[in-house]
Amino acid sequence: MTGRPTRDRPSPNHGPRPGDGRVDILVIHYTGMRDAAAALDRLCDPAAEVSAHYLVERDGTVHRLVAEDRRAWHAGRAWWQGETDVNGRSIGIELENPGHEWGYRPFPEAQMAALEELARGILARHPIPAGRVVGHSDIAPRRKIDPGELFDWPRLARTGIGRWPPGLDQDCGDAPEADLALRLLGRIGYELDDPAATVAAFQRHWRPAGIDGCLDRETRRRIAVLATDD
Repeated sequence: MTGRPTRDRPSPNHGPRPGDGRVDILVIHYTGMRDAAAALDRLCDPAAEVSAHYLVERDGTVHRLVAEDRRAWHAGRAWWQGETDVNGRSIGIELENPGHEWGYRPFPEAQMAALEELARGILARHPIPAGRVVGHSDIAPRRKIDPGELFDWPRLARTGIGRWPPGLDQDCGDAPEADLALRLLGRIGYELDDPAATVAAFQRHWRPAGIDGCLDRETRRRIAVLATDD
């Protein structure tokens, strides 16, 4: 436990969830702003028309902005596993980080520990499959690059949040040809309208050592591991 209470900072930017209100996607973002105060101001500004359910500061402080049974406005134009209204089915968490524009940096221990605690609670309340715990760049590869290559996805997976198959980091197994690899990306959940952007988004999450949008052998091998490890 972090020992830090969740602070309420209500945002006016939300609406009703459609249909049965089911939540089955968790989206991780970074704020991409100079500090948490600026991000909170923007997420709570009705003129900005953006929000998230939670914001986690670098010191582990958690702010609750939108109730989980409401539709926050964090994903924008997005796609995952055929779902186009990602906001309607998801919970969004913003992590304080200046991002690539203002000095991208690693996510500190206090922030990651608070995120783990928060995410475990969300998963206990909502039936979110491991394959639907994603980054903003996964669901919007042509527009977004957050939470970025420094985010520790394997750490989350070790605590039961999201996926990181054991075979992913083992340099073994076959690598499918490029055409099949793209089809497998679609099976994982990615939209394929811009293949280079989609491959780069996959690399940013699953192969952060090399992000160039090219389907080299290691990228194709990792795609195959993810597509077959369900």
